Amino acid sequence: MFDTITVIGSGRVGSAVSARLREREIAVGPGGGLVLLCVPDEAIPSVARELPAGPWVAHVSGATPLAALDPHSRRFSLHPLQTFTRARGPDQLDGAWAALTAESKKAREIGAWLAATLGLRPFPLDDAARPLYHAGAAIASNYLVTLHAVASELFRAAGAPPEALVPLMRRTIENGFELTGPIERGDWETVEAHRRAIRAARPDLEPLYDVLAEATAR
Repeated sequence: MFDTITVIGSGRVGSAVSARLREREIAVGPGGGLVLLCVPDEAIPSVARELPAGPWVAHVSGATPLAALDPHSRRFSLHPLQTFTRARGPDQLDGAWAALTAESKKAREIGAWLAATLGLRPFPLDDAARPLYHAGAAIASNYLVTLHAVASELFRAAGAPPEALVPLMRRTIENGFELTGPIERGDWETVEAHRRAIRAARPDLEPLYDVLAEATAR
């Protein structure tokens, strides 16, 4: 659909996207029929305003509305639902889902083409739903980092190796997030023992445990 795509931004997402486009023999450089903004969310409106009219314009943000691309009307958003690191390349895109927000049939077609080119699985997302969608994504990814850090602190306090948590967390995902453990068994005595132990060792973490236990019980 496009022989050349202009990618603005060379961060973790932008570098992976650019590398994948080059793998697909699509030129990455100025003058593209599509300009893809891979810049921080707060920079999208100002960068968009500086772009000349004509090419299609899109961003890869999960939370930013399409209005940030004003004054451009030929626009859409494609958010790769994935976490990225500079230590890996375009393979990070393979098989990931992507939220596609578009205002016209043509925009949806271009967004779907871009998703397929990048190796992503697109799904439609209403513009108004973006904050709620992004909250879910943040919980799934960012808070997993937090949970690992908190669990590691408790392991250290118990004299257990934090690295032992990683296979457990991976297997939980591989098992389709099937719930096991004391709450699933209704073993509230063990849950109370957890609370007492956390209160004694790391009382600052007890409120977090309580919130998570309540949500898990529901």
